[in-house]
Amino acid sequence: MNGRVPHIDARTDPGARLPGRITVLGAARSGLAAAELLCARGSDVFVSESGRLSDEARTMLARQGVTWEEGGHTARCLDADLIVTSPGIFPRIQILRDADARGMPVWSELELGWRCFKGRTMAITGTNGKTTTTLLIAHVLRSAGLNAHACGNVGTPISQVVARGAGPDAVLVLEASSFQLERVERFRPDVAVLLPITPDHLDRYGGSMDAYMDTKMNMIAQQTGADSVVYPTDDTRISDRIRTHPGAMQPLGISMSGSLAPDPSIPGRVAGFFDGEELLLATDHNTERLMNQQDLALKGRHNVYNSLAAAVAARVLEVRSDIIRESLSTFSGVPHRLETVRIHEGVTWVNDSKATNVNAVWYALDSFREPIVLIAGGRDKQGDFTALQDQVKARVRGLVTLGEAAQAIEEALGACVADCVRAADMPDAVRLAGLLARRGDVVLLSPACASFDMFTNFEERGDAFRRIVAAL
Repeated sequence: MNGRVPHIDARTDPGARLPGRITVLGAARSGLAAAELLCARGSDVFVSESGRLSDEARTMLARQGVTWEEGGHTARCLDADLIVTSPGIFPRIQILRDADARGMPVWSELELGWRCFKGRTMAITGTNGKTTTTLLIAHVLRSAGLNAHACGNVGTPISQVVARGAGPDAVLVLEASSFQLERVERFRPDVAVLLPITPDHLDRYGGSMDAYMDTKMNMIAQQTGADSVVYPTDDTRISDRIRTHPGAMQPLGISMSGSLAPDPSIPGRVAGFFDGEELLLATDHNTERLMNQQDLALKGRHNVYNSLAAAVAARVLEVRSDIIRESLSTFSGVPHRLETVRIHEGVTWVNDSKATNVNAVWYALDSFREPIVLIAGGRDKQGDFTALQDQVKARVRGLVTLGEAAQAIEEALGACVADCVRAADMPDAVRLAGLLARRGDVVLLSPACASFDMFTNFEERGDAFRRIVAAL
């Protein structure tokens, strides 16, 4: 039962059936989507969940005739031709070690969905800005009349989109996290967009930045000369990886500090450039001023890069510049990312719950010129909070800490502010921030940490902040 699984790719074999029995590890959103797609393809599916299945999962699996287990992954998982993993599955659990020892093929849910899809794929990865850039690209493509679907880590699993009818005319705009890229074999997006990569999730990768980087770069490992990769020329880690890449994909660089002049030190060519005021696009033959930074819907220097990445990616699909320009000026933004909740008694309250690492908080602080009262804390992801010291000294009036990382944040940043206080929970954090804030200040929830010590996810954390602030 454990022979190699053939490449299933609707691009060349629309009627292809996945062989034999397939185990899906995890029964949350991605696992259920994988089961749905596999059932639609005629596979015999077994779902294994380490925790307890939700009522929704039980109903869905029963409707599809899928057998399942909960409370742990037993040896029954290995009685299959293929294992498909959800992104929440830790990569070194025993059942996966056993599968590897037997030589069983193991795919991520992303790999499964891509193999069963016939249309074009744009994939976006990096440390911060993935969701924003994914939704921004989808917005541009839809404005151009393309049948674009934002999916992946952004919310809707790729397998669900494919199972529910995304056909050959569709363009999947796929946010790919490092977790989703851990078990890919042939995944090959037509256009890959690499955002800057900084330390994150190192607790999952044994504290190794190289291991984290290797996983991210799986996104371009199978690309060929027919494919493109959009990347930041200023990120030497990425530039060096692309330079030594064995494939022949077309590198399209984005420069935030260089020029459009040919530069033999960078792979490919510069296709997008920010001169400090204007966003410019370039081809082999000419340079075009796209728009002024002030006309972008999204504010902050980090969003200049995200907008340029979206523009260059859209140009690969031959979207006109006027459509790109209008789309970048009308995009409505992303919930929980620098989201203004309200202005109350002269204080602006901003929800940035999606800032789950140090780098995201650095850019959040850089987006404001007003004095800031910062709410930070949660579950530590082995981030270096001292990297925020200069920004905090320059921009933060008061610091409110909470959660498991409170003490570590206080030790790194407490001396950088006039007032540093610890909160018991989110209502207490909002109360304390309100006491520290003055008229004209910004109270910024930008945690630099995961949410799992107090909340199910960053969305739940952000929603709690919204509700409490709305009740002030």
